[in-house]
Amino acid sequence: MPTDADSTSRMQQQQLQRELLRRARAGAAQRTPATDTGAAPGDAARTPKDTRGTASAGDPVPLSRAQRRMWLTERLGGAGASYHVPFATRVRGPFDPAVFETALSALVARHGILRTRYAEHAGEPCQVVLGAPRTVRVPVVDADAAHAPALLRREAARPFDLAAGQAVRALVLRHGPLDHTVLLTFHHIAIDGGSLETVAAELGTLYAAATDALGGHTLTTPPQYADHARREHDGIPGLAAELDRWSGLLAHATPPRLPRPTTAAARTGSRPAAVHSVPLGSALPDALRRLGAERGATLFTVSLTAAFAALHRLTGDDDLVIGVAGTHRSGTAMRGLVGLCVNTLPVRVDASGDPSFAQLLRRVCDALLEAQRHRHIPFDLVLERLGATARAGDGTALVGVTADVLGEPTVLRLPGTSAEYVDVSTDGAKFTLSYALGLGDAARPVALVQYDGDALDDTVAEATARHYAALLDAATTAPERALSKLLGPVAEARSTPAGDGADADGADGAGHPAARALRAQPQVADATVVQPAQGPPVAYAVLRDSVGPSGQELLGLLRRTLAPESVPATVTLLDALPRTVSGELDGARLPGTPAPNPPSGARAEAVTGAFTELLGPVPTPDDDFFALGGHSLVAVQLAERLRTELGLPLTGLDVLQARTPRALTALLDERAAQQAAAKAVGRPDRSRKVRAGTVLVTGATGGVGAFVLRELAARGRPVLALARPESAHLIAAEGVDVVEGDLSDLAGLRDAVANADAIVHAASTFTRPEVDLAAMETMVGAWRRGPFVFVSSVDAYGHPRTDRVAEESPVCEPVSPYGKGKLDCEAMLLRAAGTEGRGGASAVRSPIVWGAHDRLREQLRWGAIGGLYQAAHRGGAIELPRPGTGGHPWYGVAWVHAAALARAVAECLDRPVHGVANACSGHVSWHDLAHDLGELLGSRPDVRESGEVAQDLDHHWHYDSARLARVLRARPGEDRRTVLAEMIDGMTGDDG
Repeated sequence: MPTDADSTSRMQQQQLQRELLRRARAGAAQRTPATDTGAAPGDAARTPKDTRGTASAGDPVPLSRAQRRMWLTERLGGAGASYHVPFATRVRGPFDPAVFETALSALVARHGILRTRYAEHAGEPCQVVLGAPRTVRVPVVDADAAHAPALLRREAARPFDLAAGQAVRALVLRHGPLDHTVLLTFHHIAIDGGSLETVAAELGTLYAAATDALGGHTLTTPPQYADHARREHDGIPGLAAELDRWSGLLAHATPPRLPRPTTAAARTGSRPAAVHSVPLGSALPDALRRLGAERGATLFTVSLTAAFAALHRLTGDDDLVIGVAGTHRSGTAMRGLVGLCVNTLPVRVDASGDPSFAQLLRRVCDALLEAQRHRHIPFDLVLERLGATARAGDGTALVGVTADVLGEPTVLRLPGTSAEYVDVSTDGAKFTLSYALGLGDAARPVALVQYDGDALDDTVAEATARHYAALLDAATTAPERALSKLLGPVAEARSTPAGDGADADGADGAGHPAARALRAQPQVADATVVQPAQGPPVAYAVLRDSVGPSGQELLGLLRRTLAPESVPATVTLLDALPRTVSGELDGARLPGTPAPNPPSGARAEAVTGAFTELLGPVPTPDDDFFALGGHSLVAVQLAERLRTELGLPLTGLDVLQARTPRALTALLDERAAQQAAAKAVGRPDRSRKVRAGTVLVTGATGGVGAFVLRELAARGRPVLALARPESAHLIAAEGVDVVEGDLSDLAGLRDAVANADAIVHAASTFTRPEVDLAAMETMVGAWRRGPFVFVSSVDAYGHPRTDRVAEESPVCEPVSPYGKGKLDCEAMLLRAAGTEGRGGASAVRSPIVWGAHDRLREQLRWGAIGGLYQAAHRGGAIELPRPGTGGHPWYGVAWVHAAALARAVAECLDRPVHGVANACSGHVSWHDLAHDLGELLGSRPDVRESGEVAQDLDHHWHYDSARLARVLRARPGEDRRTVLAEMIDGMTGDDG
């Protein structure tokens, strides 16, 4: 194992370690606020300027390597809320949400990274800094202490739309007049621990500036993250020599072989995080500091040594790697920089020879210093250089175990208030196992481990947490004692990772890991594995009932839970295992077990073609993705290509876990079988004749779709409704058949369109335009007869230059990603209309939709006008733009009743408009809407007018709706006040 025989003096080593702790523990220790009272007058906090250095707004800039890791994690799938950063503080005292909104808006204006969108350019991810918004909305919700934790967790878990430039959002819970909880949720792509301290300090200054009419609160012009990313990108070619050396020192290192769970867990989207903590004596941290001082080490290095000792005890491995957090922040030029500047530092330590804690501490010191010397080299470059050798047999990356020291958490300190940290947990675990010494409460230190509940058993995690705590304690009293004697012999039998040293007992193969895993499933009565003379093993299983998982489904389960060498080539279902009179397995009566043939068929060809195009040579069925040069970005690209080509769900994470063309083809075969089975159950029997005039309706369980179904049923039109499996039961109407699927199920969409005589496309993802476009392309490609109505949005007009917008007016920039997606879908549809037997097409652009439906109620509360609704709900002052501000005589919003929109859609089926038509029931000023909401909610807000226009209220357009005017004419009960009353009356008591 490579080591570094460095001749650095003891004093130099101590200095380097202190520098490592200061920089790498971003967010764990207190720092000096990034403010400067000597700033120039032009940089006053109360009038922040849009400063972006050399990175101009709108210019694409390459991602930093840390951002690239975050972006790839999102695109690979399975991250969930693991990389959301909730920052919550209980604020007691006089707190003004409106002033805080001003301060937050000023903060976002100062730091471009907080208003940056992420896109792709020439196949590579990039970032684009957007202009500063006028206002960053801060919703306020009344909540008592009992309901607050659930509200905070739900808000922190809400997904981010990185393509739209959303990287921070706010929520204030009001517990009483002088008691609030302020939650800011960031995406990790825009912030790290050091940034959080800067954000907290600047918000305090900006809040004070917004309340102080005399001014005097100043902040220096901050550096901009886009400039840092560009400098890093330009400097990567110069790292070649150092990258070679660092990669050489890490050559042949592998992730620690952690014990696998005894029972396989169902696969979920993100890693479920769990924590075990062990209380420590209040005097122990000082004792650990003294131990470190005596031996030239920091407290962090001592705690890291205990983590290595605990991991050695858990795995029995001598060559161990633990990741620690490094940082790219250095020098005064990066002071006050907000952005993601962390870098993973793999620390490789040789724990062989049963060293004492003191000896292991010296090895950890040397390894940590070596890692710190390479802290400027992005870790993902090292992984790409190491390739497949840096991964375990199951694809686990080199750093699956981390260690940290957790200091006092950052809180938001606002003038005149007290601050208390509020812990908001997220559901995802970033790593398989993390050790930490928790010092947040100096009187109650703890040793804790966080772990992936799907990858590690609770009992194993609890044991290693106890060992970690005991090692921290024992190190202070007997540092010279050998590790094997420091805690005594291992009490529990050390678990062996599945697939390593498979149990060979039992002539019938019942001891094979795959056989044990199969029998652990409740629906499997018996199982065995046979190893043929050539090729991989094959498995046989007997189900307890005639209805149960297929062989492909069981094979997929094994692929997700066993090491690759333990996964059989097939799982064959039998009625019973053949046995002799004595009860032993009769192998001669088992179905033949020839060596598996290469996979064949369209899916196998697609997989081989994708591997070849993206990785170079034509692969064999069992070539390894990483050995061929694959990495995360290639996995994302490969998954997107196969998903589009085959119409099957697939993520980059699936590619990383499958690894070989054979396994990936088997996974796709399994999903194709699942999809076919779901369609057979969820669809009408296709053997009978489809009723003439059948209309396919997508988004049938949504707010608009539900009203469209009702309208078509009233007209006697047979309907085929597309709905997700989990919500298909919500559709029940005469003449309505249900087909299960969604916009990502391209094959299902294609089939549904082919069986319909007309199409109403009312479904939308809202936040993923690429999915919407792929779905529209698939539907248009399969459309061969009848009319096609697309429910679009007035957002497709962008920001028109005139206050009155005629139908089919040209688009005007800026256009939101959502509006651009609608525009592109419309263009695709209208180009195809009238060709190859297709009928006419209508793009019906609707504004905000109101109606008595839960989905529409949610949009009223939290959608485009959610800020106004929440302000009206809580009462108090509401500030609205005064007519004439900015040269516009009116500010308000267009709306349409869902029933009127449904009539317009049905009309277009009978009489296509062959283009674009608007569908508006009316327009209401913000002033009138605020009064309506206040009266209906019983809050009576104080509505005021000013010369300022908040971003979410900057709407001053009237949309003409001449083409569909007749059917849009209001019917009894479709006036504005009535529909708003129906929506509000249908909300539950805590829906405010």
